[in-house]
Amino acid sequence: MDAINKLKSGSQLLTEVQAAEALNLSVRTLQAWRVRGSGPNFVKLSRAVRYRVTDLDDWLNANCRGSTSETEACK
Repeated sequence: MDAINKLKSGSQLLTEVQAAEALNLSVRTLQAWRVRGSGPNFVKLSRAVRYRVTDLDDWLNANCRGSTSETEACK
């Protein structure tokens, strides 16, 4: 999560490439999640898609699990 920590400054906006790099995912994965509504919140500025660093952090925290059988996020 070094990339997120380095870029963290309030609600800084990241491109989908930067967000994918910060999450160690592909851009295609983020695109697919946007279509399904299952990924982190994003900002749509005309045709440009941006991710707020705070939304990535919130999404990561909401998806933290201690085991595969847990249904609730880490506390």
